[in-house]
Amino acid sequence: MDRPIVFLSDFGYRNEWVGICHAVITRATPGCRIVDLSHGVPPLDVRAGALLLSDSRRFLADDAVVLAVVDPSVGGDDDVAVETNRGRLLVGPDNGLLTFLWQADGGIRDARRIALESVVIHPVAPSFHARDVIAPAAALLARGGALAELGPQLDPAGLTELPFPAATVERGKIECEVLDLNRFGNVLLNATTEDFGAAGLDLVSTVAIDATSGSARARRVSTYIDVESGDWGLIVDPRGWLCVIRGNPANAAEGLGGVQPGDPIWLTAPPAAESSTA
Repeated sequence: MDRPIVFLSDFGYRNEWVGICHAVITRATPGCRIVDLSHGVPPLDVRAGALLLSDSRRFLADDAVVLAVVDPSVGGDDDVAVETNRGRLLVGPDNGLLTFLWQADGGIRDARRIALESVVIHPVAPSFHARDVIAPAAALLARGGALAELGPQLDPAGLTELPFPAATVERGKIECEVLDLNRFGNVLLNATTEDFGAAGLDLVSTVAIDATSGSARARRVSTYIDVESGDWGLIVDPRGWLCVIRGNPANAAEGLGGVQPGDPIWLTAPPAAESSTA
């Protein structure tokens, strides 16, 4: 049976790019199942795509071929295929997009530059390697082709890696940043409940949230229904990150002064008197 393909990109759906990649894959491997993980990665945001892949890892079939394309310098980077130490196959540009997923899988067993002339669609459009190089390579792997068929072996140490966006933790304080905003204005942070414990804040019920453009006091809650309209809350989102929310119809990102991905956020305990009345 063909392997499924899990497809992630920043293409959106306004044009034909996602559909064309589907067409290329199913023409080459007609029985292939394609799971569209997301095509809403913020445009050209390689790190956001890399995090989404790694955060989704435990829900992906072990035999899936992961096809990922977020490529600000399309045509300028090698297109690569990677087998992780877990046996998962990843295909995409060598720009760090696959980093966190292969790290979560224990590293790289084998890596290849995609150069097989019989797979690549000619002429290759310099601005659409997803269609002409990466999708055909994923289709070959999905139908049982060997990684070694795709091209010359690469030294895994030479592949592009992104630094993982870990929060900075000290006693009583977590310095983190905005990872993402969703359509509801919720603010996803690169901090976890483990960071709360390391900072000695795990017993704090109300958290002071400070950005360069705004601040708030948020209760640590389990779900959205625990927050009244306009009030602030801090939850653990389904991907495991801390997330600042407000009760509908308020918008947490706007309430923090219009924060954007990459902006710094500081989490601390509010003053004792304030905390005792929260």
